[in-house]
Amino acid sequence: MPSQNGSSRVTEFILLGLTDRPELQYILFVVFLIIYIFTLLGNLGMIVLIKLEPRLHTPMYFFLINLAFVDLCYSCNATPKMLANFLSERKSISFAGCFVQCYIFIALLLTEFYMLAAMAYDRYVAICSPLHYTVKMSKRVCICLVTFPYIYGFSDGLLQSILTFRMSFCKSNIINHFYCADPPLIKLSCSDTYIKEYAMSISATFNLSNSLAIILISYALILASIFRMHSTEGRWKAFSTCGSHIMAVILFYGTLFCMYVRPPTEKSVEESKIIAVFYTFVSPVLNPLIYSLRNRDVKAALRNVLRRNLLKKSVSNIS
Repeated sequence: MPSQNGSSRVTEFILLGLTDRPELQYILFVVFLIIYIFTLLGNLGMIVLIKLEPRLHTPMYFFLINLAFVDLCYSCNATPKMLANFLSERKSISFAGCFVQCYIFIALLLTEFYMLAAMAYDRYVAICSPLHYTVKMSKRVCICLVTFPYIYGFSDGLLQSILTFRMSFCKSNIINHFYCADPPLIKLSCSDTYIKEYAMSISATFNLSNSLAIILISYALILASIFRMHSTEGRWKAFSTCGSHIMAVILFYGTLFCMYVRPPTEKSVEESKIIAVFYTFVSPVLNPLIYSLRNRDVKAALRNVLRRNLLKKSVSNIS
């Protein structure tokens, strides 16, 4: 892609993917296709189940619907292109497509930070102020707590993406990743990357520390409240309502601490691909299992929905 001044202007990128070994392409295609199908079924199933079951129309499950939606968008953002690239020789993506993919990933990442923080605050109010729960977690408050992560995430994500794609890419158009990610794109730039790297580090540090601080403070207050309880049954019930969320937080944050808070060296880019697999594929597919297998209300709601559907079919067959 040469130009008159001797430089080159990138109009598309080539995604190297997870591996360059041809014999693994079809195996990886099958593995990630299965994960993708389970992710779609699990998160869509969670959303539909909560919508259909009146007993789940509470703030806790309102937040869970939005978490499932964010996880669903995660997978749908990059997985179809990734699966197609496993089966194609030319693994290209347009400049505009790369921008959109990068933007949506950053936006959803930031959104999930504060969605998990909002869920932690919900658990804090439910356990520490049960008598005032319906007032403090009114419909208006819940909508505000859910709307903020989307607005903030997509705003900061847009800023970060604009800073990335304002850089000049004239060294190469080959991205050492399975989607358009910031670290490998910075490696491709032939312009000064200081502002972008600084903005990325500030954003990652600020959002990681802020959202995690909300979660940790909420659970510190929850633990203090639980230890003041005299009933063992009450303590166990309080712990059980938080267990699923704690597992989701550990799974999500555990893969992100070293993702965007280090300089994009060649080694970090290779490591980031492995980390990205966890928060792009593993976390979205496991969250529905975590919240269903460990949650009595969800399992009871699933039985009720299945029972009602079977009853309707029986009545229709009789009539």
